[in-house]
Amino acid sequence: MPTQEAYLISIITINYNGLKDTCELLDTLPLDDASIEVIVVDNASREDEASVIEQHYPQVKVLHSKENLGFAGGNNLGIEAARGKYLYFINNDTLLHLPDEFVRKSHFGMPAAFRYLVQRFESDPKIGIVCPKIRFTWGQNLIQYAGFTPLSRITLRNHAIGYNESDFGQYDVPQPTPYAHGAAMMVSRAAIEKAGPMPTCFFLYYEELDWSMMIRRAGFDIWYEPASVIYHKESQTTGQASPLRTYYITRNRLLLVRRNSSLPWRYLSYLYLIFVAGSKNIFKSLLDRRPDLAKATLKGIWHFIKN
Repeated sequence: MPTQEAYLISIITINYNGLKDTCELLDTLPLDDASIEVIVVDNASREDEASVIEQHYPQVKVLHSKENLGFAGGNNLGIEAARGKYLYFINNDTLLHLPDEFVRKSHFGMPAAFRYLVQRFESDPKIGIVCPKIRFTWGQNLIQYAGFTPLSRITLRNHAIGYNESDFGQYDVPQPTPYAHGAAMMVSRAAIEKAGPMPTCFFLYYEELDWSMMIRRAGFDIWYEPASVIYHKESQTTGQASPLRTYYITRNRLLLVRRNSSLPWRYLSYLYLIFVAGSKNIFKSLLDRRPDLAKATLKGIWHFIKN
């Protein structure tokens, strides 16, 4: 990771067979702002989408990965190249603003959506991550994220505050939150240098929760900043009920427990996730005539135990 800070903010996003989404995101970013650099990591897309992005967006730094490194691995490539004081990781299926939305500028000329996140960092050196309010792009732009509740020690269940609610300003108070949201999280260079990069063992799903715990253990806090808003299309890449998603969520819940839970909670959680939640998910998949999802659940459990 470069030690010299040439920018205030490095925006990092991953492209994987998602050229349309990535271009729509880039069209909402302040590409000509001298204090911001934008990095796109192409995670070995099937077509040469990286070259298309380079051609149409010359202000953007495009990194070509020869293999799909997953969410964490791709973002870590961006970390290695980033020269910002703050690194803003955003999904390529997000938008800084909706097409018909007025973009507010701060008196510094930077979009207010970024300025509020930076101001939150500058209010306390112990803050390592700041997340904006996340709203869906579709329908009435309901809230997706206004902070997280803590994970249960055994079931690993929690929920995103405000999820699927209309936004009436009821979550407009900045506050600490236990975990960052992977769709949009700004992380300080200081926190990354002390805690380390994203854990690559997850490949997909749960790495932002694990990284949140790493950064908190390194002595930093995580904050939710509602004055900044980003819009999320949500799961355009893998689908909500795909074998890929089912496999990684099943395996990675167990992996998250192994890396972060102490005894006896670790083994109680293993028992619940394998024999209660796992059995329930397999049975439900078979009832829904989705044997592919049942197989993916079994595969996720088996690969965790085997490895």
